[in-house]
This record gives sequence, structure tokens and C-alpha cells, in this order.
Amino acid sequence: MAEKNEAVEAEKATKAPAKKAAAPKAAAEKKPAAKKAPAGAAAAAKAPKAEAAQKPAAKKAAPSADASASRPGVLKVHHLRPVPGANTAKTRVGRGEGSKGKTAGRGTKGTKARNTVRVGFEGGQMPLHMRTPKLRGFKNPFRVEYQVVNLAKLAELYPQGGDVTVSDLVAKGAVRKNEKVKVLGDGDIDVKLTVSVDKVSGSAEQKIVAAGGSVK
Repeated sequence: MAEKNEAVEAEKATKAPAKKAAAPKAAAEKKPAAKKAPAGAAAAAKAPKAEAAQKPAAKKAAPSADASASRPGVLKVHHLRPVPGANTAKTRVGRGEGSKGKTAGRGTKGTKARNTVRVGFEGGQMPLHMRTPKLRGFKNPFRVEYQVVNLAKLAELYPQGGDVTVSDLVAKGAVRKNEKVKVLGDGDIDVKLTVSVDKVSGSAEQKIVAAGGSVK
């Protein structure tokens, strides 16, 4: 009996390590499966993105191909070129020898080979601004300007006669203020006037005195 018990215990001892070894193997087998699951999900998530990225590329390529096929002769900016001969290089004078070299096409010496002349210079002859005749006389800086009032206007402004002064004429609107006034003899007058202004002509004074007035 003792031998049987020892044999049973030995079998249990051999089976227990086997179970323990089997348990880590199962755990090891399960863990990679758990890791593979996210990888598969990521691959599944990437697949739609890749498809979405590929589809627009195909759509973009199609319009360009259609446009180039429908408009084969389209003119673009980089196709434009100047007409041959339109752009010519600037002639650089005074460089080296030849007709445009040493004297630069100006010849030797003389006025035309040197700098320009002043405006109005006619080669030494009498210039135009000195040949033309000028207006004679001068403007007198001491000239006195008068505002003119004729006798006809005075007869209209003073139908009953009276005193004629500069301030009164300004008030009636016949002259401007702060300016000298002169009475001239154009027209006739039949009323008595006493004229006191800056100046009166000889004919106007005769008519005023003949009508019974006076000049001061």
C-alpha cells in the first residue's frame, strides 16, 4: 500500500509542473492574439484612408487630361515672345575704335562736337527776342484811378437837387467806397447841385454852374 501511495504522489508531482508549464504557454498564446487585434484594427482604419487618398488623385488627374485634350492649342503666358527684330540692343558710343568709337559719331572739334548751347542761341546772330519790336512807353506808377460819374447819373440820383458828396454816392450805390470819384460832363442837368468830390471835369463844371449849382 505504501508503494502505491508513493506512485500516486509521484504522478501528481509530474502532472503539476506540466499544468504550470501549460498555463504560461496559454497565456503567451493569448497575449499575441491581443496584440494582433489592434494591429488589425489599425490596418482596417488605414485601409479607408488609403482608398480616400487614392480616389481624389484619380479625380484630379482626370480633369487635367480632359482639359488638355479639349484645348490642345491654348496660348499661355510663357509662350509669348517678342517679334524678331523688335528688341534691339542700345548702341554704346565712345567705346573702342570706329565710327562710334573715339569721337562717338560727332566728328572732330566744333560746337556740335562739344556740349549743348543755351536755349535761344542762334549761332551768334541777333536772336528773335531782340529782333522783335517792343511796346513803347511805360506804366506810370503814380497814375491816379478815378471812379467816373456823369451828369446824367447825377440828374437821375438827385431829381430835386442837393449836395453831392462821395459818402452820399456810396450810400446810393453809384460808386465803391475808399476810392476817388470824378464827375464828367456827359448828359445835361437842370437842378441846382452842390458837388463836393475829388475831381470835376471842365465841361461838367460849366453845366453845373449854368444850372445854378456850384463845385467845391
